[in-house]
Amino acid sequence: MYSDGSALKQLTRDECLRLMASVPVGRIIYTRQALPAVELVNFALDDGDIIIRTDYSGKLSAATRGAVVAFEADSVDPGHHGGWSVTAIGQSQEVTDPDEIDRLEQIGLSSWVPGGREHFIRISPGILNGRRLSAQR
Repeated sequence: MYSDGSALKQLTRDECLRLMASVPVGRIIYTRQALPAVELVNFALDDGDIIIRTDYSGKLSAATRGAVVAFEADSVDPGHHGGWSVTAIGQSQEVTDPDEIDRLEQIGLSSWVPGGREHFIRISPGILNGRRLSAQR
């Protein structure tokens, strides 16, 4: 417990996945031109993996193909000085199997960005860490 009355709690893997599934956007952290880059993306979870839909020829698709990336999702309640944050680290893979693409097209993930976004990236978290901050009363 911190002196301001807040408590920080580590989350289990199941709690991390449940919380991530409750928000529509997260941040993918990857390397672009040898520098760290962060992009806000909408996503979905598929059997514990993070799925992002993007443009095949876009910078994000090219930079993450086969790379180790980080992904972060969170929710903050400034009024109550609380919230949670989950960080996943894992290998990203482009989805190329036509049957898998057909299946992923049915999970309800559509890009918030206009234009064709027919390319899927799957991030399989090897490391999944989460924590919740809540005010103690």
